Amino acid sequence: MAGVARLSAKAATFTESVIRDMTRLAVAHGAVNLAQGFPDFACPVELKEAAKAAIDADDNQYAITWGAPAFRAAVAAKVARAYPGWTVDPDSEICVTCGATEAMIATMLGLVDPGDEVILFEPFYENYGPDAILSGAQPRLVSLRAPDWTFDEAELRAAFSDRTRAIVVNTPHNPTGKMFTRAELDLIAELCQRHDVLVITDEIYEHIQYLGHGGHVPPATVPGLEDRTVTVNALSKTYAVTGWRVGWTIAPAALTAGIRKTHDFLTVGAAAPLQAAGVAAMGLPASYYTGLADAYRARRDLLCDALAEVGFGVSRPDGAYYVMCDTRALDPAGDDVAFAKRLVSEIGVATVPGSSFFADPADGRHIIRFAFPKRHETLLEAASRLRKLA
Repeated sequence: MAGVARLSAKAATFTESVIRDMTRLAVAHGAVNLAQGFPDFACPVELKEAAKAAIDADDNQYAITWGAPAFRAAVAAKVARAYPGWTVDPDSEICVTCGATEAMIATMLGLVDPGDEVILFEPFYENYGPDAILSGAQPRLVSLRAPDWTFDEAELRAAFSDRTRAIVVNTPHNPTGKMFTRAELDLIAELCQRHDVLVITDEIYEHIQYLGHGGHVPPATVPGLEDRTVTVNALSKTYAVTGWRVGWTIAPAALTAGIRKTHDFLTVGAAAPLQAAGVAAMGLPASYYTGLADAYRARRDLLCDALAEVGFGVSRPDGAYYVMCDTRALDPAGDDVAFAKRLVSEIGVATVPGSSFFADPADGRHIIRFAFPKRHETLLEAASRLRKLA
C-alpha cells in the first residue's frame, strides 16, 4: 500500500495553500477573515445583469477554447483605452483561462521546460513556486527588502544565467503592495534582452493602486519587453468576482500558441456565461477604476491605522489590498504560525503567517499578512477585536 500512496516527486516538494487553510480555520472559529483576498461586498450590477442575461439566453455550452470572441475583443479594447499605444490582437494574442491561477500554470507548462530556471521575487505569492516546480523548472529567488521592498541590482543580475527561461513580476505585488517602478522594469528589460528571457507578469491588481495616474507600469509597455512578455490578469480582484474564475493571458502570438495548447488540455475553457459578463466588465467607464482605487485607499488607511495602534509594524502598501506587518512587538518569540493561529482562536481575526511567502520559513517568522478587501463594517469589527492584543 505504501507504493500506491506515494506522491509524485513534484507534489512532495510543496504544501497545500496556507492562505486557503487559514480561511478554513476562520470558518471553524467564526473569525473575521482577513486572510484570503476576496471581497465581502457585491460586484458591479452590470456584471450580474450580463451573467443572468447570458444564462437566460441559454449560453450554456463551450465557448471557443481560448475564449469567446466578444470577450477577447472587449479585453483588447479595454487594454487600448487604459494604456494608449499597447495594441493587442484578440484573435492571436489572448487566451481566456479559468482564473489567473490557471493562466499562470498554463503559461509555465506551455513555455518553460524541465531544467530551466525561473526567477521569483521573494516574498512571493504562494502559487509561483509550485507552478515552476510543476513545469519542471527550478525557482531562483531574489529578495525584496523591507520596508520599501526594493531589490538589490547586483543580486538580480547574478540570478540571470544561460539557464534562465523566465522571470515572474507581480505588480502591484502580493503580499507586499510594492509597485515596480519604470527604472526597475528598465533594468529587468535590459537583463531579459541580454539573456533572452521571458517576463511573466501577474497584473491582477492593476487598478488597485494608490500612486495615481501612471503608477502602474505594465511590463509589456516597456521598451525591450514587448515581444517577450506574458501578461496574466483576471476579473477576480478588479470586479469583486473571485469565485467566477475568468482570467486571461496577453502575449505575442507565438507565445500565446503554446499557452493555448496547454490551457486546452488543462480546463478546455472558462465558463461561457461568465465570459459574457466579462464583456460588460471591460466596458465599465474610467470612473469605475478611479472610484475603485479611492475606496481601497480608504480601506487601507482604516486598517493600517488600527494595526499601528495595536502595536504592529506596518508597511503601508502602494498597491493591491494586503498589509505586511512586523510582529516583533506583539510576538517576540517569532513564531508566525502559532501567532496567526492564536489570532484566529483567541482574538477572532484570521491572517496569513508570513512564512508562507518565503522559501525559508524562518525569513517570515516575524511577519503576518492582513487582507482588506472588505466592507468598512468588517474592518471596524476586526480592529475592535485586535485591540484585545494591546
